[in-house]
Amino acid sequence: MVENFPQSGRHLANKYNRETLQARLDAEPFARRTFSFYRYVYLNEPAEVRDRLYAQWDALQCLGRIYVAHEGINAQMNVPAHHWDRFVEELNAWPEFAGVPLKIAVEDDGKSFLKLQVKTRPHILADGLPLGTYDVTDVGRHVTAAEWNELMEHPNAVVVDIRNHYESEIGRFEGALTPQAETFREELPEVLDLLQGQEEAPVLLYCTGGIRCEKTSSFLKHHGFKNVNQLHGGIIDYARQIQEQGLPNKFHGKNFVFDDRLGESISGEVISHCHQCGGPSDRHTNCQNTACNLLFLQCPACADAHEGTCSPKCQSILHLPEDQREEAQRAQAQANAGKAKRFHRSRPAAI
Repeated sequence: MVENFPQSGRHLANKYNRETLQARLDAEPFARRTFSFYRYVYLNEPAEVRDRLYAQWDALQCLGRIYVAHEGINAQMNVPAHHWDRFVEELNAWPEFAGVPLKIAVEDDGKSFLKLQVKTRPHILADGLPLGTYDVTDVGRHVTAAEWNELMEHPNAVVVDIRNHYESEIGRFEGALTPQAETFREELPEVLDLLQGQEEAPVLLYCTGGIRCEKTSSFLKHHGFKNVNQLHGGIIDYARQIQEQGLPNKFHGKNFVFDDRLGESISGEVISHCHQCGGPSDRHTNCQNTACNLLFLQCPACADAHEGTCSPKCQSILHLPEDQREEAQRAQAQANAGKAKRFHRSRPAAI
């Protein structure tokens, strides 16, 4: 059941609750394919593009989270396998999106998204800077997995993880610099500071699917870096290439993904630790006290012992009488109001 097209500037949405959507997804008799794509391209009327894309993709039973802005498109989606060819054909019929690389998930049970959301945004990737501060189309050199592995052997190469700290904590390339930012807008100045004085060195940028390193490469070139390289297709496509071509894998651990899976293993290693007991774990979860909602690493044993919560305080709130629990959660939610999304902060160990 889909709402009528709303006024321009709002996003199209469905009216089902999460439980209904999950039951419907679980009952589907067909497979889905999870993938992502992005493109920096000037779009004159993002709201019109959004409305047309929603209509096309809703007709194909697509699910996902898509952002459209004047600077382009950023999409994480799944599509019924039997609609895949038609989806690709229709996407390529858009001159703005023709030939855009589609990064297909390595591990995929088809349960990555529950609904279709297509929204307009000022940016497809918020950097905290006014539009036009630097040219987002003047990007670094795209390199394949084989070229990436070779560049990593360069004695002066600097590998930089252009992701948030909770992502690099569970998986990263050998020797990579791992900024401790929680948002991309925090990360750009931190990366610039980390690379100070290395404007002539080969800089190797990587992220999940490519969109963050693409924008970072433009930012670094704007600030005088001469040899900026980015892993084409990000970790997602790196995993595909090394599998298909039998290449050595230089990525350790799990790749964090922004859907209900929260990650897909690349090397089979667990390089991170449970934030409660310190044992091996790469399992991200949100605190079951919804007013807290902290994203943290929790092993199955601690999940059972602490009932999916991050602290004794949060666990105790779950057991309060309903009226007291609601009052405690309201107070906690008010205390967190206006703050950025909360993550457990733990500096990754070197690999």
